Amino acid sequence: MDANYTIIIADDHPLFRNALFQSVHMAISGANLLEADSLDSLLSLLEKDPEIDLLLLDLKMPGANGMSGLIHLRSQYPDLPIVVVSASEESSVVSQVKSHGAFGFIPKSSDMRALVSALNQVLNGDSFFPEGVIENDQACSELAEKIATLTPQQYKVLGMLSDGLLNKQIAYDLNVSEATIKAHMTAIFRKLGVKNRTQAVILLQQIDVA
Repeated sequence: MDANYTIIIADDHPLFRNALFQSVHMAISGANLLEADSLDSLLSLLEKDPEIDLLLLDLKMPGANGMSGLIHLRSQYPDLPIVVVSASEESSVVSQVKSHGAFGFIPKSSDMRALVSALNQVLNGDSFFPEGVIENDQACSELAEKIATLTPQQYKVLGMLSDGLLNKQIAYDLNVSEATIKAHMTAIFRKLGVKNRTQAVILLQQIDVA
């Protein structure tokens, strides 16, 4: 396939990014490839250039918090085609990825030929999932809807919460006051339907990827 596609490869492992690079170049000559090694660097790329043709996303890179990273990206960029490329290949993970709005799922164990074939299928406008994917349960769908209501800053605060940071550490890292963080917390707890940070973190872990 020969086209002027702009594709982001978001993965924190340089070796795997390199392998994906080669696969994409084999599938599409002349593609413009961008790299991100964390959710923050990915969001920066998307802010600069929202007209991305395809995002290849690893669920486990820093800041992504498993499925919630995918959910956040879907809510902020609803028209962006996202294909998850993951080493977590259990059918439960694949079905969650599908139900949370990804356009495809490519196992990291795929060989080069399978990767190229999957990429061609996706860029032709057809979703790509391994066979036998079952749709996810209602509880996860409801949780995904709640996470999708968080603003980018609230999502960032929730991620830092799950990393065990204190309010003053989060305030320092985000260069805002503790009062601002407390206000974010109140909004996050209300949107997620929880009473405290422990409950929020437990809720987030329900859609994390082992």
